[in-house]
Amino acid sequence: MFTFSRLIALSSLLVPALAVAQTSMSVEEKIAAALKGEHRTEAELARDADRDPMAALQFIGLRDDMTVIEFLPAAQAYYTKILGPVLVEKGHLMTVDNSSTFSSWGDWTEEPEFAMTHPVVIENNYNRAEGRYVPGEIDFGVSQADLFLHFREYHNFNEADNMRINAKVFDTLKSGGEYVVVDHTRRHMQPETGVLGRREDPVDVILQVQRAGFVLDRVSDMFFEESDDLTLEVGQIPNMTDRFFLVFKKP
Repeated sequence: MFTFSRLIALSSLLVPALAVAQTSMSVEEKIAAALKGEHRTEAELARDADRDPMAALQFIGLRDDMTVIEFLPAAQAYYTKILGPVLVEKGHLMTVDNSSTFSSWGDWTEEPEFAMTHPVVIENNYNRAEGRYVPGEIDFGVSQADLFLHFREYHNFNEADNMRINAKVFDTLKSGGEYVVVDHTRRHMQPETGVLGRREDPVDVILQVQRAGFVLDRVSDMFFEESDDLTLEVGQIPNMTDRFFLVFKKP
């Protein structure tokens, strides 16, 4: 007779075997599995074509044993749903945003794949007069990290607040740690207007991050988009916006 005690004994043999199988997967295989996860929505799947998360994370050099800080994943949590399952066995994912973001995420955060995904609540209020977010005390929830991801949010802060954020990132990353910035492109030295408010001058970003102590390590053109003439508000671009992709390193 197949008793409950025999089932428990069999499970004790199967669980380590499954763990070994998962551990033997490469990072690329873990990313590919996460991309097929049931927790991802149709809208997120549709974004994969222009965000190319596999190529982006390969360029970044993601490892599954890293402590990663994802800054402002927002309600969509696009990268959170990919990074969490990749890091669950050996690493940690610190997601930093305001409380309303986390309350909107839903039940998928309770799945085992996100056991090592840690929400870190900060104040980040929108200033309508300035058209910017204003962060309160900057806390990433960890004293040391390997990787900091700043995806399409740098434009949401003025220079003074970006310098505060950059300084905190520098203090938090380990020596050799990397700081990734991806954002919508604005022409160098082009004045900011209401239409161009969600675009950033990549030269300005480089200079600001370097002032915090970082070294520009590498640049990718994988998000270059020739059809974006850099004159329209990003929400009016029919295809995808032109985006710069910068990876800085802490000496």
